[in-house]
Amino acid sequence: MIIDKDYAISEIDSRIYGSFIEHLGRAVYGGVYEPDHPQADENGFRKDVIELVKELDVPIIRYPGGNFVSGYNWEDGVGPKELRPRRLELAWRTIETNELGTNEFVEWTKKVNSEVMMAVNLGTRGIDAARNLVEYTNHPGGTYWSDLRKSHGYEEPHKIKTWCLGNEMDGPWQIGHKTAQEYGRLAVETAKAMKLVDSSIELVTCGSSSSSMATFPEWEATTLDHTYEYADYISLHQYYGNRDNDSASYLANSLDMDHFIKTVISTCDYMKAKKRSKKTMNLSFDEWNVWFHSNDQDKKLDPWLIAPPQLEDVYNFEDSLLVGSMLLSFLRFSDRVKMACMAQLVNVIAPIMTKDGGGAWKQTIFYPYAHVSKYGRGIALQPVVNSPKYDSTKFTDVPYLDTMTVYHPENEELTIFALNRSLEEGLDIDCDVRSFVGYQLIEHIVLEHENLKAVNTIEHEAVRPHSNGDAKVQDGRVTARLGKHSWNVIRLGKRS
Repeated sequence: MIIDKDYAISEIDSRIYGSFIEHLGRAVYGGVYEPDHPQADENGFRKDVIELVKELDVPIIRYPGGNFVSGYNWEDGVGPKELRPRRLELAWRTIETNELGTNEFVEWTKKVNSEVMMAVNLGTRGIDAARNLVEYTNHPGGTYWSDLRKSHGYEEPHKIKTWCLGNEMDGPWQIGHKTAQEYGRLAVETAKAMKLVDSSIELVTCGSSSSSMATFPEWEATTLDHTYEYADYISLHQYYGNRDNDSASYLANSLDMDHFIKTVISTCDYMKAKKRSKKTMNLSFDEWNVWFHSNDQDKKLDPWLIAPPQLEDVYNFEDSLLVGSMLLSFLRFSDRVKMACMAQLVNVIAPIMTKDGGGAWKQTIFYPYAHVSKYGRGIALQPVVNSPKYDSTKFTDVPYLDTMTVYHPENEELTIFALNRSLEEGLDIDCDVRSFVGYQLIEHIVLEHENLKAVNTIEHEAVRPHSNGDAKVQDGRVTARLGKHSWNVIRLGKRS
């Protein structure tokens, strides 16, 4: 590898380390909110969960969905709790109590040092409900909706900056599913009205629900023909799973993710050229993760329960490796990917799990997420890499080494994130870092386990990182041995 200060991709927007809370399963009730829990604060929020979220340093959190938002009446979740209606929640076929809503969620995000990415319902609703919600949350006062917020105990506006124009509207499973033309027309008119209420907000238009959608990327081209000049970002969603127990292919899925991102960028730039626009459309990868472990279990759940255990994937060690690799994709494209949300944050396909009335613990995927969020701030550098490669059943020419580097000039620190995809052998790396004069090793963090299927539980954390990596810095070179199927974080700092 060659790493040089001049090989800069871009300044990294910290919002690529965002996450997502949907009214789904135990994400809200029993996750972030459990008033009867021994560690509940005065607002009913679990303090143990708050501390774990703060450890991840999550800058933005998408809310309230997800599929949920396409049937959601936001008015149900504000005002006195005893007056809030219980509703049939059609996306996940549960009962929504509305005990927690917009104002409470804004309060919670402040406790975890984060901000809200709010989604509006473009499934069963549209322009009117969206503009009213912006007025309720962001207008100072003197109007019906802003004064209603004040009457609910929130004198100051929430000033929510980032808004999603619906969710996965290309998906036939979506309540109010639309064609690309239908969505594009509704989205642009909704965007106009929302920005008339508050011109400072930024908007995310719906892209494809995954790269495997039959309508991809025509959906992007058609909808952007309407929304290009009014939206600021286009969304991408992608989940992976190892259903065939093919670990070599599974760990190569970030190649598919890279291709997805490049295709969306190309489509956006085509629309920029078509419209003779001066504006560059950026990307919000606002749903991503591993999701497949709980699929069979979810089919057995009875409908119309309150906060049942839905989508509670138990992640293993190889899942954590892929999550690390997916995060590196965001760094590779940090010049265009400006936001991303791991879906989700607590209990539902999540790095943090809780027991109702009991403790909270870290899943395996918690660690690479925490590492990149903590040490991946600054300038993304493009390393020049010469790595041996392998072929799998689904991919060819897969580099054994998946890596990205981040330079933090203020702290004078350089971080090398490195995944060894090999299932059989360690990998020796030799990095030329001569442009970083006087830098020395701070630490070499390693996440490794002999068993790819090892999991963490509330009783035992089998998969956790250590700082016993063997990286060395000498004469402008970093050398290290990366264990087989391991995640590595090599940190360098300027000698004082």
